[in-house]
Amino acid sequence: MNVATPGPEAAQIETAIVRMVRRFYAGWTDDALLAPILAALPEPEAHLAVIVDFWSRQLLGTERYQGKPFPPHWALKIEPAHFDRWMALFAEAARAELPADTAEQAITKAGHMSVAFQAGLFPLRGPDGRPMRLPH
Repeated sequence: MNVATPGPEAAQIETAIVRMVRRFYAGWTDDALLAPILAALPEPEAHLAVIVDFWSRQLLGTERYQGKPFPPHWALKIEPAHFDRWMALFAEAARAELPADTAEQAITKAGHMSVAFQAGLFPLRGPDGRPMRLPH
């Protein structure tokens, strides 16, 4: 659902996006795999605002987010398992906070991002067959 013009439905979805992002990141707090990544963010509240803007652009077509999501993730110490956990928490938060059709749209977009990010972050496989980053 891309809402081109602001209106009551868009405002409700904007509010739901904020709740979804907060719920999603709240799930990281006690997660053994994701908590260290969250702890590495220098300004978590500023990060959440950027993520809200990102999803507003993705789901409503707003223009608040103008960045490139891939480069900031390059420096993080993440592995493919992080993406599986990320997707599980994201799907849970999206389904809990967004209208059903919008939630499924968000989950589909997040899934595509997960695949694209992993292809960019782990283009090589090591001798054990596990994905690895480019040699430095």
